[in-house]
Amino acid sequence: QSHQSFTLRPATIQRNSQAAFLWKTSNGKSTVINAMLRDRVLPSGIGHTTNCFLSVEGTDGDEAYLTTEASAERRSISTVNQLAHALHMDPALDSGSLVRVFWPKSRCALLRDDLVLMDSPGTDVTLELDSWIDKFCLDADVFVLVGNAESTLMNTEKLFFHKVSERISKPNIFILHNRWDASVTEPDYIDQVRKQHTDRCVSFLSEELRVVGPGEAAGRIFFVSAKEVLSCRTQRAQGMPETGGALAEGFQDRLREFQQFERAFETSGRTSTSASLWVGPPWSPASWESPAPSGRWAAASAACR
Repeated sequence: QSHQSFTLRPATIQRNSQAAFLWKTSNGKSTVINAMLRDRVLPSGIGHTTNCFLSVEGTDGDEAYLTTEASAERRSISTVNQLAHALHMDPALDSGSLVRVFWPKSRCALLRDDLVLMDSPGTDVTLELDSWIDKFCLDADVFVLVGNAESTLMNTEKLFFHKVSERISKPNIFILHNRWDASVTEPDYIDQVRKQHTDRCVSFLSEELRVVGPGEAAGRIFFVSAKEVLSCRTQRAQGMPETGGALAEGFQDRLREFQQFERAFETSGRTSTSASLWVGPPWSPASWESPAPSGRWAAASAACR
């Protein structure tokens, strides 16, 4: 599961900022980070799940590498496939482990101000919530909750942030409803589902957590497709047309909304000396609410009521 917290304000990101991305497995947390970095830095897509905490930060050198808590040895990772292999083959890594990925600042402008992005595992490790928060979240100024637009905000996500709020006064939180491109297949439900997602998240931020008022809460909720944005940006970097791939109807609107999120995120990082991007608390099947009888968008709509 994926949660995000951001502080909004127009300025440049302070040095040593951290941001954490949260939510359950396969909701696109790593893809969101890759889209923001404008490069395929973290393993993502079919067959890839984050099995430990991954931080991404810049290095002044030309070579990408990683280190683990067990060893300060620099392990070269010139490609994303090498990173995926290194994570898969290390038996010492579990959901509470941290792997630090250092990516050349020359290849990613977002990392040049010493921003640190934290990707979280999405496995069923609910019992470790408290230790996760103490170990990884107390220094975070920005939390980004990355969810699947085909489902709704669940009790586990809420529990995670209630626990965070016990330790951090008014955490800054952004919510991304990822994979919004799927909505084009059921146009009759788009407006209804978007409103219900928004109302539910506004209520959570403003009434349950009381971190912002209802008006500001609505400006922290975004409907995006990180996969589309990443595809567009990697094609542009290769000198190809941005829309050369098979992009769903409404792509430009989703791209603009992702850009709005990025501006809000960058602005938020400027308000503090340490901004953390946190994606998703652990997922437990017991936290899911009962689905509606039929139709994935009808189901999402019913679950939001």
